[in-house]
Amino acid sequence: MQSRLLKCKIHRAVVTQAELHYEGSCAIDGTLMDLAGIREYEEIHVWNVTNGKRFTTYAIRGEDDSGIISVNGGAAHQAEIGDIIIIATFGLFDEKEAAAHQPRLVYANPNNTVNHTANCIPVQVA
Repeated sequence: MQSRLLKCKIHRAVVTQAELHYEGSCAIDGTLMDLAGIREYEEIHVWNVTNGKRFTTYAIRGEDDSGIISVNGGAAHQAEIGDIIIIATFGLFDEKEAAAHQPRLVYANPNNTVNHTANCIPVQVA
């Protein structure tokens, strides 16, 4: 059996561009992509913390260290400049891989530089 688990995420990135007439995708600062382990053209889930909208698209590489997070094409209707988003990917893991898996988590500053990284999410307390 395989399990679908969180592979990686960029947490609380800020949308810098929303380009309706650009070919669909989401451009992500290349440095953030590399650190998170997101591949170019990989399917990504985008969760808009600001307005609650969720959508799926694919990642394209933005200029390294540019801070760019550009929501493009029809997805541009789902986000505005300044919105806070979470970008996540998932992977399929067999039982042995799943037991050892730790996601790559990148926490962004408001200017889309790296605040810190982790490989586990703290236990939520009541």
